[in-house]
Amino acid sequence: MLLIILGVIVFFAAFSLKKSNTEFSHFSGAVRIAGIGIIAVGFFTSCIKQIDAGQVGVMSLFGKVQDNVLQSGLHVVNPLMEVNKMDIKTQNYTMSAVRNEGDVEGDDAIRALTADGLEVVIDLTVLYRVQSTEAPRIVKETGLDYKEKIVRPLTRTKIRDNAVYFTAVDLYSTRRDEFQNKIYKSIEESFKNRGLVLEQLLVRNIALPAMVKTSIEEKIKAEQDAQKMEYVLQKEKQEAERKRVEAQGIADYQRIMSSGLTDKQLQYEQIQVMKGLVTSPNSKVIIMGGSKTPVILNGDK
Repeated sequence: MLLIILGVIVFFAAFSLKKSNTEFSHFSGAVRIAGIGIIAVGFFTSCIKQIDAGQVGVMSLFGKVQDNVLQSGLHVVNPLMEVNKMDIKTQNYTMSAVRNEGDVEGDDAIRALTADGLEVVIDLTVLYRVQSTEAPRIVKETGLDYKEKIVRPLTRTKIRDNAVYFTAVDLYSTRRDEFQNKIYKSIEESFKNRGLVLEQLLVRNIALPAMVKTSIEEKIKAEQDAQKMEYVLQKEKQEAERKRVEAQGIADYQRIMSSGLTDKQLQYEQIQVMKGLVTSPNSKVIIMGGSKTPVILNGDK
């Protein structure tokens, strides 16, 4: 557009030069031709627009944004049309406490109060993209700086709004995934209403005050020790039950054997034992009493 305006200026300057009746007036024809050439080049460059892959072109004519968008490729447009290119690829916005790591230089982490009144510091990365069909609406309602006007403030606000439903212990240990899912759903709906698509929300780190962190770690360790002790007690109970069953089995065996043995059977077993003694080299004559008729075992050969 600037080349067209410049060419028009040069073209009309040629007429003024011709009427000046100076020694340069004979150059007016060449200047006129140059002006026409500049206009032609400006017209050509203004009409041909190239949209790169992963981008869309949003057209506006004298400030009025057009509803249709230009997809990637070459397009012939009205030379008076202004085309703003918008990235529709996945973008990330990081808010971090580490200097030079986030989009904003310095400590840009999100500080939020939990349900128990403690302040936590949250590092977060938002993965999002512009919905191509909604690009004209974003330009009309927000402008090209939608990162600073939508992504950053909306994300920070939603995190603070949802952190009050969780305690510091929840965010640090047991319910961190639940917290991440909750803020994801909240931000996703708000982004959608603004023409953006939330792809992923990454809670990179949640930092607690040093004293609180130490207390939580001690509590978690105590819970782990209690679980370990419960396991040991359960194992001891199982071992005691095993021994009780074993003792009961022995007692039952002895009871059955006692009730089943008679005097004659006991005498027979005694004779068998003594017979084994008699057959030894040092055996003697053994007289067993205890009955009306003694039993004599002679080990001599």
